[in-house]
Order: sequence, then structure tokens, then C-alpha cells
Amino acid sequence: MSENSRQSLNENLRKNSRIVIVGNMNVGKTTLFNYFCGSRTKSVNFPGSTVAVSVGTVRGLSVDLIDTPGSLSIFGSNEDEQVFRNILFAPAPHAQPSGAILVADAKNLKRSLALALQYIEYGIPLLLDLNMIDEADSRGISIDTDALAEILGIDVFTSVATEGRGLSEIKAKLEELRLPQNLVTYPPRVEEYIDLTAKLLVSKKADSKIKSVRAIAILLLTEDKGIESLLEKSFGEGTLAQLNDLADQYRRAETTPLNTTLAALYNKTAEAIVKKVQEVEPSAKNPSIEKFSRWCTTPKTGVPIAFFVACLMYLFVGSFGATYLVDAVHGQFFDGLLMPWLKNLLAPLPNEFIRDMFIDPDFGIFPMGLFLAAGLVFPVLLCFYFFFGFLEDSGYLPRLSVLLDKVFRKIGLNGKGVLPIVMGFSCITMAILTARMLDSRKQRMIATLVLILGVPCAPMFGIMFVILGRLPVSAALTILGIIVFQIFLMGFLANKLMPGKRAALLMELPPMRWPKPGKVIKNAFLRSYFFMKEAVPVFVAASIFVFVFDRLGGLSVAAKALNPVVVKLLGLPEESVTVFIKTIIRKESGIATLQHYSSKYSNLQMVVNLLMMLLLMPCINSMVVIIKEQGKKTGMLMIGAVTGYALLLGTILNHICRIFNITFM
Repeated sequence: MSENSRQSLNENLRKNSRIVIVGNMNVGKTTLFNYFCGSRTKSVNFPGSTVAVSVGTVRGLSVDLIDTPGSLSIFGSNEDEQVFRNILFAPAPHAQPSGAILVADAKNLKRSLALALQYIEYGIPLLLDLNMIDEADSRGISIDTDALAEILGIDVFTSVATEGRGLSEIKAKLEELRLPQNLVTYPPRVEEYIDLTAKLLVSKKADSKIKSVRAIAILLLTEDKGIESLLEKSFGEGTLAQLNDLADQYRRAETTPLNTTLAALYNKTAEAIVKKVQEVEPSAKNPSIEKFSRWCTTPKTGVPIAFFVACLMYLFVGSFGATYLVDAVHGQFFDGLLMPWLKNLLAPLPNEFIRDMFIDPDFGIFPMGLFLAAGLVFPVLLCFYFFFGFLEDSGYLPRLSVLLDKVFRKIGLNGKGVLPIVMGFSCITMAILTARMLDSRKQRMIATLVLILGVPCAPMFGIMFVILGRLPVSAALTILGIIVFQIFLMGFLANKLMPGKRAALLMELPPMRWPKPGKVIKNAFLRSYFFMKEAVPVFVAASIFVFVFDRLGGLSVAAKALNPVVVKLLGLPEESVTVFIKTIIRKESGIATLQHYSSKYSNLQMVVNLLMMLLLMPCINSMVVIIKEQGKKTGMLMIGAVTGYALLLGTILNHICRIFNITFM
């Protein structure tokens, strides 16, 4: 296509931006959609389909996104796989998409490229996102994206959608999608049929209604009923009959079904491209590593290994990160050096309100916003992501899934449920989205309950180490024991009460290997950076909100209103009202505030407050995702039930400990 034609397409894309997200199943399409559109979405049905798709507007751009179900082929006969063509050939021209984002699984490049080659035939601008690039890295897979972009003629990006990595680069290109190059050469008779179809449709002035002649011709050859119905509505029975007569002549001359021929052709072309752009590090045939790999999945050896790994995480994240690093960064640098300097710097400000908004020790932007985020959350988060990355890159996590499969069956999940639960220690919101990988609605609901009932996200998990490190071991064991018990109790009850069956565990085990320290460290810094980039503004905004709320007397009113619950039932100090408000905004902000107020709490109050923060309710982002994933009624019911359960559990724990004089001293 000429440069003028490409520029014209880009101008049209800017004026009438409607982009469809396509790809195989479970590659992260919806995670990408939610990241770009947030909560400004709606469900719609396009003409010719009963399948509802989500439509939203990209924040900051005049671009609408459409999230479509996963597909294996453009020749699929089920409604999910026909959604894209129904959107592409929508009766109203303004409803037709001007481009598509093809989301691919980076660790299964051949399968994704075989599908990409089919979507290229639709003749619309594309962008390729190689998602889950971290999983590809952990398997020793490296992809030359520049070479792949040159071969396809489109922009190619890598991402980890669950963490937001690489998505800003994709967003910047949404208004500049490019037309891909046709890379598949069909057998001569198929190419001849495509040419005849194009001539016939152009003679019927179809170019104003149809822009994907090659795809239409191929679909007609494969006897696709959906495209036949569309052509009949658009051009009448006569045109459809002519095209079908030509297609019949081809099919009679062939002994092999065209679907089979085309599938082999797409796979062969995709394989040739993969050989040019992908390298796979061969797994070392180390007998010791192979033996250790087997040990990890065998209960007699796997359970002690898992326990040892958990102890190592506690020592590295809890003792080193939450104690040594936090004391050095937050205690000595921020509180010891930077805070006194800032007080002297801002002392000349005549307005006390403005001055206090920055340096107030309880709610100021610097001590409660920036310093807590950078001095308390960041060091612990970095240690957690380093340790988590080490396990991920080694191939241990899938083996943990196999090991815990029997245990998770007791709560209605299989070993695959380990992955969203483990991801919950990184981010609850993304873990709830990741639960889509599970095989049934029942399993997804159970996983969501488990996540919001007590899995602490990485920042909260890390700061818990800081707090628990200063309490007796009995405090940590009490919290851990209650969480584990109630997770299995709730999971067991949900499994018994909810209808539906559990699917068997089917998953790929990547080769086990020694992790690459350089890559693990790099990914740990990247993950921490992307988290801080999102979290710091929230920390600052929460500090300003609570500061102003306090100066207007709001905290005093809230403390009095909640006094019967917070003080009398839970036995907590009034400062817990502030902690709970910040927890709802963002959990790590709440627990960082709890650490700030720790001197005002007894050990028993600290244990009760920690438990309440874990169970009371998810943060705002998680609540939005729960409602979106489970529906308003089910989502609100889950959030309300968990909140009521948390208040009951906290009240029981407080009174039992006081009756039996348990103080955790």
C-alpha cells in the first residue's frame, strides 16, 4: 500500500477510532481492556450476535475499545469466534472498527502468529502485543520484536498486562496503527478465487461496504454460514449464489478439506517466522536439577521444600527488607535527615495550614505520603519482587501448583488456583482478573473469595513484616492461623454450597533451571517502579484528603460515629478510624499509617487491627473489579458479607483475648 493510503488510514483512525482487541483465549485481552478503559465501560450486543462484549473509551484518548472473546481461528463456527466479523461488518459504517490490537501469548508465539496471519487477511490496521513476556523470559524464550515488526509491517510491543508494564507504549500508538503485510500465499486456485471474488464485489460497488475481500473469499471457501448470511443481506441472493457456485467448483476439484489445508499453511508460515525472530535457551540436562524438580512435586519432599521456601521468604523479605532496609531508608534517611531539613525549609511559610499540609507528622504529604511510600513500601516491595522473581524464573511456581492440587481440591479449586492466589501477594486487583484462567465460574468465585478474605498484597504483606517483626512470634502465628483456617473453612463451605464441578488440573511445566540474577533484579526494579508510579499519587492524594478531612472536623465526627464499633466492639484506639479510611483508598496506605501510629497501640490491638485490615474490605480498585467480574448483585453481596464477617471475627478475637488475658506480650 502507498504512503498516501497509509496516511489516509491513520487520519481516519484518528477521526473514527474504534479498535477491537482480539487474540487467543487467556492471553490477557480483558486485562489490557480494563487497564486502558477503567470503569467507563458497558456491555453491548452487535447485530447478528447474542454474545455481549465490553465497550469502553481509552482514558485520555478519543479511542473506543471493544473487548472480544478468545478465538482459535477466524473459521470458528461458535458465536464467540464470530463476534469479530459481526463487529467488522456492522451495518452502520460508524460502528465498524478502524483497527485491531492482537494480544498474543509471548511464550506460545507460533500459535499466536498463526492466528495473526488470519486476522491480517481482514485488511485492517493492526498492532501486535506480546503479552506475558515475563513468562516467556522465565522459560528462556527471547523474541526479536524489531525483526518481527519488520516482517509483519506493524508495530510489535511486549507487555506484562497484569502489572501495567509496556501498556503506556501501546497506548501511545493506538492512533497510529499500521496496515500489515500479507505473508501467506495460497494455492493458485485459492488465489484465483480470491481475485474473482474481488472483481465481482467491486462490480457490485461492494468496496463501500466491504473492505476485507480476501477474508470473505476464504470464509466462503470454508462454507462459513455467517459470512454467507452477511453477503446475502448486503448484496442479495444472486451475488451470493455466484460466489458459492465458484467456491463449489474449487471444492469439487480438491480432495483435502480447505480448513485442513489452510490450518497447515498458517502454521507452516508462522513456524518459519518464529525461526527468524525467536531463540529458546536450551534447558540444561542437569541430573541434580531434574531430581530436584521431581522432589518439588512429590508430597514427601515437596512439602518440606515449600516450607523451607516460605522460611527463606520470611528471612529475606521480613528480616532483611522490612527491618534492615526500612530502618536505613525510612528511619535514618527520611526521618533522621530529610524531615528536619524540610521543616527548616518550610518554616518561613506564613500560612500554617499550607505548612502543616506538607509536614504534619500525622497527615502531611511528606511524612504520610512520599516518605511512607518511598521509605517503607518501596524497600520491602523490592525485596518481595526479587524473591518472587527468583521463584518465577526458576520454574518452581508451576510445580507448587502440582504439589498443592490435592489440597486446593478441598476448597473447590485445582492446582491452577495456586497461580492467582500467589499473584494476590503481588496485587489483589490483578489477581482477581487473573482468576479468569480458572475453568469455571464456581472456581473463579471461590478464588475471589479466598483472595479478599486474607491474601495480603505485596506492599501490605511487606509492611506486615515490619510490624510483626516487633511483636512476639505468637502474634504472627495467631494471624496466620486464623487466615489459613478461615480461608479453608470458607472455601470448603463455598465448594459445598455453590453448584458446579471442578475441572482436572492440566498445565504446562516449564523446565526448571537456575534463575538469571541480572534478569531477576531488573524485573524486580521494573515491577517496583511501575507499582510506585501508580501508588505514590494515591498516597499523596490520600494524605491530602485525610488532612483536609481532619482539619474540617470530619475525623472527629467519624470517630464519634464509629466509636461503638471501633472502640467498644473491637477494642481499638480512635486512630483506627483514619487507618480504615486509608485502607479503603489503598490497603498499603492504610497499613503504612498503622505503622506510623504503632506507638499508640497495644500488642493485642495491633493484632486485631491487622486482622481487620486483611479482612474488612478490598481497596477501591479491587471492589470495582469484583463488581465488574461477578456482577453488581453478586459483587456487592460478596463485599458486604466479607465486611460483616470481618467485624464479627475481630469482635470475637478481641473479647476472647481479653477474657483469657492474652496480650501477646
